[in-house]
Amino acid sequence: MNDRELGGVAAIEIRRGENVESWHRIAACASDASGSVLLAMGEIDRPVFLRSAAKPFIAAAAIAAGVREAFGLSMEEIAVMAASHSGEPYHVAAVRSILQKVDLDESALQCGTHLPLDERSAHEVIRAGVQPSSVHDNCSGKHAGILALTRVLGADPASYREPDHPAQRAILDLCARACNDDADRWPVAVDGCGIPVFATPLRNAALAFARFASLQGLPDRELQAFVVVRDAMLSHPEYVAGTGQFDTRLMAAAGGAVASKVGAEGVSGVASMTAGLGFALKVVDGASRARPPAVLAGLRVLGALPESAQAELTDFSEPIIYTRKGARAGEIRARTGAFSEALTG
Repeated sequence: MNDRELGGVAAIEIRRGENVESWHRIAACASDASGSVLLAMGEIDRPVFLRSAAKPFIAAAAIAAGVREAFGLSMEEIAVMAASHSGEPYHVAAVRSILQKVDLDESALQCGTHLPLDERSAHEVIRAGVQPSSVHDNCSGKHAGILALTRVLGADPASYREPDHPAQRAILDLCARACNDDADRWPVAVDGCGIPVFATPLRNAALAFARFASLQGLPDRELQAFVVVRDAMLSHPEYVAGTGQFDTRLMAAAGGAVASKVGAEGVSGVASMTAGLGFALKVVDGASRARPPAVLAGLRVLGALPESAQAELTDFSEPIIYTRKGARAGEIRARTGAFSEALTG
């Protein structure tokens, strides 16, 4: 998926002093639950790997199968199932609690291992002389949720990452229905944490997040699962990312108006409950620094973000570029006009 395929619009500028030093191209789509496109930037019908932006739907597949009732999962635990968490102590505790409830230990997690993404938590692990384990991995909540799904399905937990595993088939099938796509035909590859990752056009991803927002277009059981996952994310946004992280800050500032989930390589998906729409975005070159200004600019022109939230998030909408000694050298800005020009109505 290169620049020629996704196209995109040069909508994010990197300024150094008074000059534009670099641009990032953005491909994006907003849709309502009927599939009507409200905003289109770039080629919205080329498949894009949603990466971790798909986690709310992965968690919903587990909830729809009955894991909440089977294991008495808390809302914090459900939120961490939809998370790319930063490895803070409360994240780790939630993942361990899920594993305990499903009668598995940390060795069952096959997501990999890295230091906590939260700098303070990483230093605490290092100072304690503790080796990071799989529970510190930012995808461990998702994997714990999939293991819970495996238990409910009576399937083998040892092979839960395989594409033909019953848990993965249930996940891909629900994601396909949410996206109005075909799980037997769309591109499937391997995510960074080892599970199958699917690619769907931005048009379809926006529709999925619109359904997540409006609770329309899917069987009742799956829509009820959306309610549970959405409520968990909104009531505990700190579990979805972590201290100071974009998803957490956006959901907290919006006060329940939006649910947000980023993914690797500059992907983001947002459900706006107040506007009844979904917004899916891809920074074409994959640069994460361009994502927050682009997401916030898109939500602003769509009327999907309260003004109070915009005021709280200026450090994300126009991040400052500093020298190594802490002096201001420039900033990252969205060209708001590019997003306004992409509105279709």
